[in-house]
Amino acid sequence: MHIHVLGICGTFMGSLAVLAKQQGHIVSGSDANVYPPMSTQLEDQGIVLQQGFSPAHLQPHPDLVVIGNALSRGNPAVEYVLEHGLEYCSGPEWLSRFVLRGRWVLAVAGTHGKTTTSSMLAWILTYAGLKPGYLIGGVAKNFPASADLGETPFFVVEADEYDSAFFDKRSKFVHYSPRTAIFNNLEFDHGDIFPDVAAIQRQFHHLVRIIPGNGLIISPRIDDNLNEVLRQGCWSRRQYMELIDTTESADVVDGAAAEETISWYARLCSEDGSEFELGKRNRGVDAGSHRIRWELGGSHNVSNAMAAVAAAHHAGVDITVACEALASFGGVKRRQELLGEPGGVRVFDDFAHHPTAIDITLRGMRAKFKSAGRTGRLIAVIEPRSNTMKMGVHQAALGEACRSADLTLWFDAGSAALDLRGIAAASPRPARVLDSVDEIVAMLAAECREGDDVVIMSNGGFGGIHQKLLQALAAKGSTRTTTEHE
Repeated sequence: MHIHVLGICGTFMGSLAVLAKQQGHIVSGSDANVYPPMSTQLEDQGIVLQQGFSPAHLQPHPDLVVIGNALSRGNPAVEYVLEHGLEYCSGPEWLSRFVLRGRWVLAVAGTHGKTTTSSMLAWILTYAGLKPGYLIGGVAKNFPASADLGETPFFVVEADEYDSAFFDKRSKFVHYSPRTAIFNNLEFDHGDIFPDVAAIQRQFHHLVRIIPGNGLIISPRIDDNLNEVLRQGCWSRRQYMELIDTTESADVVDGAAAEETISWYARLCSEDGSEFELGKRNRGVDAGSHRIRWELGGSHNVSNAMAAVAAAHHAGVDITVACEALASFGGVKRRQELLGEPGGVRVFDDFAHHPTAIDITLRGMRAKFKSAGRTGRLIAVIEPRSNTMKMGVHQAALGEACRSADLTLWFDAGSAALDLRGIAAASPRPARVLDSVDEIVAMLAAECREGDDVVIMSNGGFGGIHQKLLQALAAKGSTRTTTEHE
């Protein structure tokens, strides 16, 4: 079968294309923006990529067109599909029909941490020898690709609440029918399709309604939005997790713990989260804990790890084995990923595009650098690219979210609804607004000094800023070295 994927370079659609290729299909795809790391991964898989949405890409006619949720009516490829009666479906529908049916699905949902938690969970199952399939909205460093069919019934999927397609406005995750579900957190996001948080809660409730009675929902003890969802009705077993203070006793944190068969806790053993303790309670009694030292950091990643261990345990993985796996987990590309250190300036890539994610990421990086004894500045470079950000939904929270950065540079791509200059003016720390990628690169190359850390935050290609900055900093270092030797 020849499958053509419209919107193939999206993190979900690209992973789906990998699965189709592994099933033996001929796979091609097109997208408006083709950029790494997804484009590189797809090309490595032998998938033909085409720039733009020309109807010519659909000639000769493929057997099936899988349409991403970024496309809508008026798109020339979509109009061609409809006018010529080509068979089509959404990405989540294809995944459900051709991959997930009859499998033990472990789904990771929530506003933040889905990609990292899914990657951790898939790695734990792999480390334990369970040979799971997986589809992750990013590229985990422990795997050669973001998706794999696997060899057993277990399948890990990043379960997004965004809609499925222009013709199917249900959240993607409603298609997945998981037996194990992680709900990491729930905040308002995707303001382009959801009017308020209640609309997102309704979709989560739809997901809860299709989890079997012998299934499991894992969620934080303290999350008002998620707890409200679960109060609307829950027909499955539930386990709670919580990050506790170093002074708290694991068996007396909450009186409700005694009512639960199993719950989970974690406590930081280092300020930067590079070492932590993870434990389990049985009916409120501490059943023992495990100490983990790993490459990642930040309290948010510790919470992600706790959820992944709990889900893996539901699938039969011993907790000790799961913790061993975390110690060898390498993280995910575009999540605080170090790209290079030209001239002693470290340049990181990060995907954060929501105030909470920006805040958590910067606080975690600050703590990690402090622990490592770094004394330079932490500089955040942010492209507000998501639809929600561009709509100005998070206007009031963005400045405060960057408090942990010594300097924040905002890239203004011309969104009329988002007042970046107002954000910069009200920011508690120095902030500037620039409207050119080249201008940002020139400023950083001129002002950065050895020991500084620059984190670039975007959920897109950001005009190639990453390589441009690395090259500019390297050229600056080369020039300085030449001058010093003259």
